[in-house]
Amino acid sequence: MRQDSPVQSPPDPISRPAAVDVVGVPVSVTDYERTLRWIDAMVAERQRGYVCVCNVHTVMCSQEDPELRAALMSSSLNVPDGQPLVWAMNALGEPLRDRVYGPELMARTCARAAAVTGHRMYLYGGRERDQAALARLEESLRRRFPGINIVGTHAPVFRPLTEAERAAVAKDINESEADVVWVGLGVPRQEKWMLALRPYLEAPVLIGVGAAFDFLAGLVPQAPPQLQKAGLEWAYRLAQEPRRLWRRYLRYNPRFVAAFARQLAAHRAGGPSRTPDH
Repeated sequence: MRQDSPVQSPPDPISRPAAVDVVGVPVSVTDYERTLRWIDAMVAERQRGYVCVCNVHTVMCSQEDPELRAALMSSSLNVPDGQPLVWAMNALGEPLRDRVYGPELMARTCARAAAVTGHRMYLYGGRERDQAALARLEESLRRRFPGINIVGTHAPVFRPLTEAERAAVAKDINESEADVVWVGLGVPRQEKWMLALRPYLEAPVLIGVGAAFDFLAGLVPQAPPQLQKAGLEWAYRLAQEPRRLWRRYLRYNPRFVAAFARQLAAHRAGGPSRTPDH
């Protein structure tokens, strides 16, 4: 097969959870176990899709970035990574009890692969051109999940790939025979990468998990569980990296609150919330 040619997609995609419109983005009504079963089914049937891990930043950024919006609308699943999205879905009538947090989804998938499924993992992303940070992540995963099969890693440049670079990346991932490709480029790079590369990759599942690479490598501390459950992870991260994150939270958090307030008012007046299969 030519590595620079699109991979043919099999028919009859695996059934996926319903989605709820949250400020214009279809967010999947799912939990960890349902998401893990979907991954297992995709790999077993060698069908291809990708997963976007969504929070307030992702949802609101997509209103200004058509390419990001296209990636979200074309994904297989947009899982609710942010606690505010879970609350929004609850308010719209969906009884979700927990979010599908990117780092935890990655950890659970790796644990399942090491102990049960044997799925082959590829790590794409991390810090720009920082193979040492990626090696630290790989070492951490191997130590935490003995027997995990990591078949490749790549620390990329943080810019759109040239055609030659795209072909080389696709060739490397395809030759690794990966089942799951973890993409840690941050929003919106990882979503755009999955949209662009999906046709060229044989791996059944691509999952964009943003800061999970740094968290699981131990390079950046995660918010305490109490703050995560309270929906205050953003405040903890802001305290850790104020210069990088203050504009994001100041810009998008108030906009989300206002936009969802309008949506909830319309919903209570009788508007739809669930969306067709996206």
